[in-house]
Amino acid sequence: MNVKHLYIVLLFLIFLTCKNEKREESNIDHNLIEDTNPIVKDTIKIKDLDIESLNKSITIELKQKQFIEKKDESEELEELIIDKKYLVDKKDYTINFKYPLLNESYKPTNSNFNEFINDYYINITQTESDILENKLLCDSITAKTFREERFIDYKIYNVNDQLVSVLFYKENFYNGAMHPSFSFDCFNFDLNRGTFMTYEDFFNQGSEEELVSIINESINSQIGKGEMYYDCWEVSSDDFFTSKNNFVLNDTYIEFYFDDCVICPSYTGTYSIELPLTDLLSVLKKYESNPLVF
Repeated sequence: MNVKHLYIVLLFLIFLTCKNEKREESNIDHNLIEDTNPIVKDTIKIKDLDIESLNKSITIELKQKQFIEKKDESEELEELIIDKKYLVDKKDYTINFKYPLLNESYKPTNSNFNEFINDYYINITQTESDILENKLLCDSITAKTFREERFIDYKIYNVNDQLVSVLFYKENFYNGAMHPSFSFDCFNFDLNRGTFMTYEDFFNQGSEEELVSIINESINSQIGKGEMYYDCWEVSSDDFFTSKNNFVLNDTYIEFYFDDCVICPSYTGTYSIELPLTDLLSVLKKYESNPLVF
């Protein structure tokens, strides 16, 4: 073999060696890519969703249980209150109402409260008529076969033996829902004058926006301290104007109530915000007729 042929053979061997090294480097790089960038898989599985739904169901029950067991002053006011119950259990619907009337022997003007509750707020006859009418008007087979349930209960409070605050809470059942949602109505009745009192009787005219700010400051403060769930949020001005009369009174604080999902999601948090009277001095009316003035 002459020098020329030897040179060609050496070049060929060098070429093969370089080609093999590049193939190995390519394999190493590919393996590194596979190791450092694993295939991303969906970590949310049906089982995880079931657990999340179960946890939310448990917290909904706990939230509602805590509210229902919340103490009021019905025992202290048992001589003033006439506790009324109305239960209708039919094939298509259930009506289960519990509500208070005031003893008129204490004061004849308590009849003003009783007439409003019987004729306008509870109004059993109208409730039954509404249920049946809704079923007749609805074309959905599911809606017609759904058994409707209407539930109302209450809590009651007293301020200086001058005023009673009644909080009605309604459980609203929706088709397919595991748990009811809660909504609220509050009424404040002046026992001395025999009249209902509204927001404008306790608070300065045009004070709504300032009160919204006070409420939201309280919400953010409680969330920051861990006293309120972080899933909750500020109340909007529109929501407050809609429910500005939904409050009950106490000798030392006012408690505003909001329907499900207004300030907290249905599965956690609270339905109400307590505000000490000392935080409300700038918006409270300074009239003698205001039982909150001190």
